[in-house]
Amino acid sequence: MREITLRSERRTQLIEITADVERALEGGDGTAALVFVPHTTAGVTINENADPAVARDFERALERIVGDDWGWQHVEAGEENAPSHIRSALMSSQVVVPLDAGRLALGTWQGIFFCEFDGPRTRKVLVTMLR
Repeated sequence: MREITLRSERRTQLIEITADVERALEGGDGTAALVFVPHTTAGVTINENADPAVARDFERALERIVGDDWGWQHVEAGEENAPSHIRSALMSSQVVVPLDAGRLALGTWQGIFFCEFDGPRTRKVLVTMLR
């Protein structure tokens, strides 16, 4: 298993990590890659990586689907971060991607994105090969 460390800059932010995942897989042998986020206020997804506007649209959509101003009950460190937990549950904590000759078998326009919902923070993503 390999670990990717990254730093988000905004409360809600999608960060493309495709190249980081590819580097984490170098030298391994497997048929698929498991990309896992061990955080309850973050996630991971696969979507278009050709236009950065797609990630920004995702960020805005998730903020509108789960509003910050809904009078949440869960408070952590003096801040209502319940929306962050809900947004991460709507995404996923993991993705599995098939490998072709050791490389991610993603579609032409696909990329892997870390989804931050409680930033800015330093986060980690775990990557392992499945056999």
